[in-house]
Amino acid sequence: MKYGIVLTYTVTERWLALSREQRNAMRAAHLEPVFAAYADRVTARFFDAEAFTGHVSDFAVLETEDLGAYYFLVEALRDTPVISEGYLTFADIFLGVEDGFQAYEQALSHDGAAHPT
Repeated sequence: MKYGIVLTYTVTERWLALSREQRNAMRAAHLEPVFAAYADRVTARFFDAEAFTGHVSDFAVLETEDLGAYYFLVEALRDTPVISEGYLTFADIFLGVEDGFQAYEQALSHDGAAHPT
C-alpha cells in the first residue's frame, strides 16, 4: 500500500531571526542529508503556507510504502538542531492510504473477506 502523509510544521521566530544564508546553511547541513538518506523509500515535496493560513508556516507531502522508513525519517529530523534547538516545530500530521478502498474491494473479491497485505 502507498501512504500519503501531510506533515505540517511552523518555523519559529528563532529561525526567522537567522539570515537567509544561515537558514540555507542549516537546511543543507541538517535537513537535506536526512531526506536524502530516506529518498529511496520516502519521497517529499515541500510547500510554503504562511501566506494562506495562520496555523502553520509550511507543509511537506510525503509518500511511502514503508511506514517504518517514514517513522525513522521523522526521528532523524527530531535529532537535528533545526528541531531540537527550536527552529521548527511539527504541527498536525495527516496520514492516508492511496486508493485504500480499491485495495479493500479487491481483497473482498478474492475470498469474501479482506486481509491486510
